[in-house]
Amino acid sequence: MTTDRIELDEPSQAVLREARRLLRRKERKEIGEFLVEGRQAVREALKAPGVVKWLFIRWASAHDNVDLVELARENDVPVYAVSEQNLATMSDTVTPQGVIAVARNIGVSLSEVLGTKRKDPSKEKKKHRRKDVGLIVICAQIRDPGNAGTVIRCADAFGADAVILSTDSVEVYNPKTVRASVGSIFHLPIVTGVDLEQAIDACRAAGLQVFATDGEAGVDLSDLDAELSRPTAWVMGNEAWGLPSEHLALADKTVAVPIYGHAESLNLATAAAICLYASASAQRASN
Repeated sequence: MTTDRIELDEPSQAVLREARRLLRRKERKEIGEFLVEGRQAVREALKAPGVVKWLFIRWASAHDNVDLVELARENDVPVYAVSEQNLATMSDTVTPQGVIAVARNIGVSLSEVLGTKRKDPSKEKKKHRRKDVGLIVICAQIRDPGNAGTVIRCADAFGADAVILSTDSVEVYNPKTVRASVGSIFHLPIVTGVDLEQAIDACRAAGLQVFATDGEAGVDLSDLDAELSRPTAWVMGNEAWGLPSEHLALADKTVAVPIYGHAESLNLATAAAICLYASASAQRASN
């Protein structure tokens, strides 16, 4: 398909107004939809059946996004061409990437995640994937949307079965969270609005051990090789102050990521990536 053969409709003012409303959290919650920006994130959203409602392409970017137009049409998703000015009114970035989708909420319940594991028959089974839920990340009081999105991306990369965001964490549909996940938000179940203690109790009842990260913990991650092969839920705390003592007490064990150099600490996403990699590697080796 070439650009001179692409026929794209222009959206009505009503469609534009509804898309713009999704920049506000209150409206996202009320409508049950959110914005997805960027080629990679939009592509992954389009691959998820029934998720994307509308696709907007900047006229000047049509040639660079022919593949997305085709994918949208294969899934009966309306595609609209918009001006630079109209696209900017749907984005919270200084320089919009030229592609924005309106997607329907994708959250799942805690019972869905810890019950029968959701399967995608269209995806090839990976040899390291467990039959049962074996690896979960619980984000407690994570306030930065970029960190939340990056943790979701790390969870996806290392084969985690789900991410749980506690009630006092950032909104998963925040545009910055969605962008930071780079499409991973559409690859694994995301549970939101769950009390931390409830999430931990549910994971433990489902047979997962619960580890919480704490830089001052006496147990080092490198000392847990045997235990890491078992089903595990990792609890990651706030970017600035970590996990308070009452939350650390909820875990089966508190674990420190070893630092061998002179850095004072690791940021949240880096610590999450290290812990998830360690668990995923140990579980894969034991299969």
